[in-house]
Amino acid sequence: MVITGSLIRKLRLAAGLTQRQLAELAGVSQAHIAKIELGKVDPRLSTVNRILEVLTGRHGPKCKDVMTKDVIYVRPDATVKEVSELMTKYAIDQLPVIDEQGRVVGTITDRAIVKNLSPEIANEKVEKIMEPPMPTVPEDTSIARVRFLLEEYPGVLVVRGKDVVGIITRADLIKTVSRTLEVE
Repeated sequence: MVITGSLIRKLRLAAGLTQRQLAELAGVSQAHIAKIELGKVDPRLSTVNRILEVLTGRHGPKCKDVMTKDVIYVRPDATVKEVSELMTKYAIDQLPVIDEQGRVVGTITDRAIVKNLSPEIANEKVEKIMEPPMPTVPEDTSIARVRFLLEEYPGVLVVRGKDVVGIITRADLIKTVSRTLEVE
């Protein structure tokens, strides 16, 4: 079987992934995925293999099986004091920042708060110190794929369509170890 850009595109669409999501899961840029699908580049075999692993890795536990539901989030205009109270109350170290339209616009982490410590930090708005958004994946994405994202990001948001329905952090994956999760 010859692996073509159009075949990769078909597989990506069948998997319910955007080019950006596929790129994040495969460890390449979205522009590179676009060029591959259009047949404008001849990717290395290792790149094709990573893409195919993502697109065909539909067996094993899925994100929806291990995600934390009822995602705690903040709005961009929340204060750092409000965020720190939520982090302390729920023993978490990152929160997605979601605007009034439901779009994920950033991430606020304990690291960002510490990095910006000052006498005025408590009253600062989250939007001034937030980091880029966590990656998003569809709820049927294999946990084996998400583990690579968690090596770089503090968490991964799980979506159904455009709605955030869960979050997976390193702690969520560690909890699965006791349930003998087979990570490929």
